[in-house]
Amino acid sequence: MEHSTEILYNKTSIYCTPVHRFGTDALLLARFALPGRNQRAADLCSGCGVVALEWHDKGHRGPCLALEIQPEASALLAQAAADQGLDHIRPVCTDLRLWQPGPEEAGRYDLAACNPPYFTAGPASPDPARAAARHEGSCTLADVCDCAFRLLRDGGKLTLCHRPERLAEVLATLREHRLEPKRLAFVRSRPGAEPWLFLVEGQKNRRTGLRLEPDVLISAGAALYGSGHPG
Repeated sequence: MEHSTEILYNKTSIYCTPVHRFGTDALLLARFALPGRNQRAADLCSGCGVVALEWHDKGHRGPCLALEIQPEASALLAQAAADQGLDHIRPVCTDLRLWQPGPEEAGRYDLAACNPPYFTAGPASPDPARAAARHEGSCTLADVCDCAFRLLRDGGKLTLCHRPERLAEVLATLREHRLEPKRLAFVRSRPGAEPWLFLVEGQKNRRTGLRLEPDVLISAGAALYGSGHPG
């Protein structure tokens, strides 16, 4: 598949196309949700695989499941993983609403992360792939939480990034699915500015107790990785 290539700090390559690409929010999510070196992790709604590949770039070598409904996006990650010999990353092209982990995987993951579709209303892109990535037609917050709950062990973590106007809904949905919100951070372009993103972590079957972490200061769309070049 024809693609461009973005290079992360430690030289891991991400394959992108004009339709299947990534933004600052996905990289911030990956860094907020960094798994331990050998932990079992899942990248839900993985797109071209930026979260899984950023985890690898930061040293993760445990099993990494990447679920994505769009075949072209999943194929980009599969090609990037194969070309770089990243055997611990397993792209699966599937609808996470229907996917069921086998007995060797159910309830065994330490961490899941998702950069979900942000919008429930408003005009959608005429391009089906862009519309699926941005609007909740094929994946709601509840769908993400259901999938994560099936995968995670007790105490396992689901981390999300989302728009501030949906904060109350996100926290309520996590709690409804027994993924208790435990960490929350706002992303701002400068001190005192309105946040343009938030990052949140919920833990499976844990008691209440939410910690507000220091703001992350970075402009929307800022480059957080190395240099890109055509592939």
